[in-house]
Amino acid sequence: MKFYRADEYQASCEDLYRKYELKIKALLPDAVIEHIGASSIPNAVSKGDLDILVGVSGNELEKAVELLSTLGFNEKSDTLRTSELCMLESSSGEDVAFQVVAIGSEFDFFVRFRDKLRENSALVQQYNELKMSCTGWSHDDYRRKKSAFIERVLGQV
Repeated sequence: MKFYRADEYQASCEDLYRKYELKIKALLPDAVIEHIGASSIPNAVSKGDLDILVGVSGNELEKAVELLSTLGFNEKSDTLRTSELCMLESSSGEDVAFQVVAIGSEFDFFVRFRDKLRENSALVQQYNELKMSCTGWSHDDYRRKKSAFIERVLGQV
């Protein structure tokens, strides 16, 4: 796994976010659309990917997934999938993912995590150190270590 400094990827991710934000709004005008993940956190290192939260009412999630797939996205098979959470990844080669989340569900934490890091540069430094320590690790090992950090930051442990 390779990581990039913020100045190497964040501007292009922001441009890509704005492009997809307009497309998502056109399909789902009532959805909550948020730029999440490391690319939305100043000075955060990242794999260089873009994550977008698409928050919808629980009873609208499946329809939202269906509509978002028309933008060239498929369900990601190796991640958690429930009636309240679905991760979609681009099939066009762009490193973009949509986190489709039922608003108010247990999975509606991405924005809180982002905001906690935006408010605390020491947490960003810890997050960066965690990521850099995972260089060369498998995706599964990296996800486990990152998940433990996220839970700690959100006070769930």
